[in-house]
Amino acid sequence: MDQQHCLWLALLWFWKNGRKYQRFKTSVVDPGVFVHGNSHESFGVFLMGVVRCWIAGIVTGILITGTAYGAEQGQGDLAKASQNPIGNMISLPFQNNTSFGIGPNDAVSNALNIQPVYPVSLSPNWNLINRGIVPVLYRDEVIPGTGSAAGLGDISYTGFISPAKPGKVIWGAGPAFIFPTAQEERFASDKWSAGAGVVILSMPGNWVLGVLVQNVWSFAGDDNAADVNQMLLQPIINYNLKDGWYLTSVPVITANWEASSNNRWTIPLGGGFGKITKWGKQPLDLQMQAFYNVEKPNPLVGQGINIDNQGETWTLRLQLKLLFPK
Repeated sequence: MDQQHCLWLALLWFWKNGRKYQRFKTSVVDPGVFVHGNSHESFGVFLMGVVRCWIAGIVTGILITGTAYGAEQGQGDLAKASQNPIGNMISLPFQNNTSFGIGPNDAVSNALNIQPVYPVSLSPNWNLINRGIVPVLYRDEVIPGTGSAAGLGDISYTGFISPAKPGKVIWGAGPAFIFPTAQEERFASDKWSAGAGVVILSMPGNWVLGVLVQNVWSFAGDDNAADVNQMLLQPIINYNLKDGWYLTSVPVITANWEASSNNRWTIPLGGGFGKITKWGKQPLDLQMQAFYNVEKPNPLVGQGINIDNQGETWTLRLQLKLLFPK
């Protein structure tokens, strides 16, 4: 039996058993209901069951396909292209972030980010790298009495204009937008936001080193919603090993400039590993990282609950990226 069939069987096993474990708690579920009290938790339980199956499948994929792509030529180039956020390659990442230790009851949240990347040639000298993020979110009850929540979050887009033939220093810059698409109030900004993003990186030897920074400001939306002024800073550190394996640390540091100075920053530290492989003829980039938040905002601020330092304690990130090299 080849590796592709083994992976299919493993995924089916995890799906079947995950669904058994996460059976609905009620006999009838309305998929349009995203806010749950004690008697309406079925959708959130189902979503987390699917996420657990997906996580197990990714881990199994790393183990089963570990040697599937190791001997092919150009693997190192493909790894670097995948690690370049403004590389001239179509890709479709599915990035799952599960965060733990939120609030007084150590609640869990989950964000499945679908992040398509589609480069377009503007001229022989310039490319436009289109990057979107479609977040599917779930969060346990954090504030007592509010229930859990699940649904689509605010969709974002960034378009990086980058040289088609970069030198030793690769760079790109362009506009960034966040659209008020969230289905659940706790995930919603209720604002249209715009700003700019910049990427700078280099690839000396086995390394891919760089940084992505972006800031957006709200310019329209619900007058009663809080203004948006937030920054995203993403260091990029990758070291490529043999046979498609690599070490990686790509934390997402954020700052909410509208919040008080002691409740503004999320600063994670950590990293992990990844593997360039194939599923049949489809190139894949499989990755696992873990981060501990040395600085984090408190979601209970302003809720009348005086408990310090109750933000996300640590996060497990798993990523499956479909690669479409030219």
